[in-house]
Amino acid sequence: MTYPEIGNYGINSIDVEHEVPALSGFVVRELSRIYSNYRAEGGLSDYLQKHGIPGISGIDTRALVRRIRTTGALRGVLSVTDLDDQSLVEKAKAAPGLVGRDLVREVMSREVVGWDQRLDDWTNAEIGKQAIESSARHVVCIDFGMKWNIPRHFASRGNRVTIVPGDSTADDVLRLEPDGVFLSNGPGDPEPLDYAHQTIRGLLGKTPIFGICLGHQLLSLACGAKTFKLKFGHRGVNQPVLDLQTGRVEITTQNHGFAVEEDSLPDCLEVTHRNLNDDTVAGIRHREENAFGVQYHPEAASGPHDSHYLFSRFQERLGSGIKA
Repeated sequence: MTYPEIGNYGINSIDVEHEVPALSGFVVRELSRIYSNYRAEGGLSDYLQKHGIPGISGIDTRALVRRIRTTGALRGVLSVTDLDDQSLVEKAKAAPGLVGRDLVREVMSREVVGWDQRLDDWTNAEIGKQAIESSARHVVCIDFGMKWNIPRHFASRGNRVTIVPGDSTADDVLRLEPDGVFLSNGPGDPEPLDYAHQTIRGLLGKTPIFGICLGHQLLSLACGAKTFKLKFGHRGVNQPVLDLQTGRVEITTQNHGFAVEEDSLPDCLEVTHRNLNDDTVAGIRHREENAFGVQYHPEAASGPHDSHYLFSRFQERLGSGIKA
């Protein structure tokens, strides 16, 4: 984290976005000695210890980020037992890289579950809470490591929501009779996830599809595009993206280390959004089928909220044959 002091808010269960924090270590400049937010239920250090995650403070994190911005993403190691410099360097060198690894199976849900939790009025009052009727549209979310604020958006729009594991087949999904399928965010390299590519190919043309982040990359791969590892990933809540259809610039939340290779896009895919920092592809749509995706997080809890319209755009297409 590049902000100089971390932990003064504390931890609360209301803002949790997944069952467990999906990280291997946490690095900060200074850990706040107290937490004082009125909703806090505990401290950051206790939270990390509870989940077995090592953390370290006293690091010049901004200098570290400048190093990464020059050399590219680097492997690192945290240890509470081994303090020998050479040994730690060897451990870092031996650590597996991201390319070619399937990290989704480590974080995805393991069973089919219904979801009915909605957005809190204090965070997104403009959406409100629509009643979920028996005739409600059914959104099936394929979970590759999904943030919980995503199904909250779907439920708050009056949809019935079902979450399925990331390795579900197209037949598994279609048996649930979805009015639309959502492809979630998730960690790591999208190319080795052959099971997801096959599932998406089996769903194209049979139901509207909306993907974000990893889901956007998987949709692109399923259609014949390629992806590549960024020198340094897009991280943070201030990434500018241009909507090529409207000319509007959105400030977005992003957190990924891979991107879709524009030169590899097949004729069936069209670029709809572009990252203004490095001109990479930030959104695509299928020219023939009802499917689209973006490389960022429109659900952004706690913000920014510029991209909420994408959920409304998907909502309009649920159960319809309208092109994305």
